[in-house]
Amino acid sequence: MPAFLTRLARRVRATVAPIPDIGADLWLQTLHSYPFLSALPLADQGKLRALSALFLHRKEFTGAHGLVVTDAMAVAIAAQACLPLLHWGEPGQALAWYDDFVGIVVHPAEAVARRKAVDEAGVVHHYDEVLLGEAMQDGPVMLSWPAVQGAGREGHATSVVIHEFVHKIDMKNGGADGSPPLPPGFMGTANARAAHAAWRAAWEPAYEQFRERVIIAERFGGEWPWLDAYGATAPAEFFAVACEAYFVHRERFAQEFPTLLPVLDALFRPAQELQAK
Repeated sequence: MPAFLTRLARRVRATVAPIPDIGADLWLQTLHSYPFLSALPLADQGKLRALSALFLHRKEFTGAHGLVVTDAMAVAIAAQACLPLLHWGEPGQALAWYDDFVGIVVHPAEAVARRKAVDEAGVVHHYDEVLLGEAMQDGPVMLSWPAVQGAGREGHATSVVIHEFVHKIDMKNGGADGSPPLPPGFMGTANARAAHAAWRAAWEPAYEQFRERVIIAERFGGEWPWLDAYGATAPAEFFAVACEAYFVHRERFAQEFPTLLPVLDALFRPAQELQAK
């Protein structure tokens, strides 16, 4: 069957076919495995369960290098992937943010990607990059299963799933640059231009301050910041790493980045922001 007919058939099934539920035992197992999910209010847990079930109905999982993706693995990924969408309307509306792809490839360990870079002198360099995850523009998402399992463990505010799916959200208005599409009336602004100006006013100084802290730690032995230092490599990575911490350890994130907390609340909890006004 041609690819466009396959996509059409999938959309029809997603529209008219009943969505299977995630079994109670499997869902409780998932919540138990990830404390930042079990800490959600019961109403939000129910919404996340429904959203995750629809996500599983629309996506296709593939195990790399012989890995068998079990139901438990798929639900763990789905729940974390859907967490940023929890307050973005009905499940079908929210999941439209992930409509540019279907495939999720799960690796049994870190993946190694062959890269090419051209320096200022025009010399081409080839190198290997070790990856825990990767989100491709209009393409699939790759995840390392051990990294998925390690989300929120040992006090670390990390989730490779949230990281890569936030990149997908960021890519909705072009390449990932740390400036995602913003909801109407974002932080009380009157138009899109003002909304993005408010976004930049919060994120640009926070990113520069974080980069400076990482540089001091690397070069002069200063204290390493709590947030993953990978966020200092680019604004898009800082946004993704910050979102990991926001969802996995909200209280500590609020302490570390008090100026960014209301900005992320305005992005990920727009209904609550409007009710508060």
